[in-house]
Amino acid sequence: MTTIEPPFDAQRIQQQHPDLFLAQRRYLRTIAGIGLLIVLYYAWFLHQFGVDWATWINGTQQLGRYFLRMFVWQDFANWPFGYYLSQIAITLAIVFAGTLTATLLALPLSFFAARNVMQGARLRPLALVVRRLLDIFRGIDMAIWGLIFVRAVGMGPLAGVLAIIMQDVGLLGKLYAEGHEAVERAPGRGLTAVGANSLQKHRYGIFTQSFPAFLALSLYQIESNTRSAAVLGFVGAGGVGLVYAENMRLWNWDVVMFITLILVVIVMVMDAISARLRQRYIVGQPIPLFG
Repeated sequence: MTTIEPPFDAQRIQQQHPDLFLAQRRYLRTIAGIGLLIVLYYAWFLHQFGVDWATWINGTQQLGRYFLRMFVWQDFANWPFGYYLSQIAITLAIVFAGTLTATLLALPLSFFAARNVMQGARLRPLALVVRRLLDIFRGIDMAIWGLIFVRAVGMGPLAGVLAIIMQDVGLLGKLYAEGHEAVERAPGRGLTAVGANSLQKHRYGIFTQSFPAFLALSLYQIESNTRSAAVLGFVGAGGVGLVYAENMRLWNWDVVMFITLILVVIVMVMDAISARLRQRYIVGQPIPLFG
């Protein structure tokens, strides 16, 4: 025996639940207001800082010529590939040295910045000072740090390593601290109940849970620094950025594209390695290393 459902009556449901429909109208008005503000902002920005159509057309034509030069590789066989590859190797060395050092420094600092670790009236001011220190490191761009260290230690890879360390300590320290604060509190309470000390609670109750985020952030930062480290060469901090600067000044856009493609391939390979490490240590699926 089948039952016949009554027809849908929107007006009757609206009369039964007026508060729900009123909240929906407020939500739609809020979304419409935000959308209007965004449109007005873009209109103001283009009016204040925009360019005329002639400049747009000229810029488009220039970009077309640049892209044409990028994909027409002239005298490819006689390029100094050894020099290009050596500069890419220096960039990778800068990235790994800077990111690894920053990770080792940011991890202990993150515990001092985590609010669930630095509990108590005496420890909270220390956590506040550490968080502000991380803000200072993170608030200065890597290129600015590169300029500072080029003046301090001279041109070369060391300045690039120090620039990466300073920025990544601030960035990773903040992200690690937020990962510590997001863990479940129950394991810590259980460790307290069985008599564990503070170090044991932080090691087994907090870091064990935040380790997947720690690993994922560290691997991603290596990939990100591989892309960002190319800029350091422009300020004299060594690496492939010097090759970029030289060939852009000489209008050798084919060399610029060649170096860019190599960096893209390197980032893709690093992403594949990172995915396998995440699968092994975060998802937990075994990987045959010697298959």
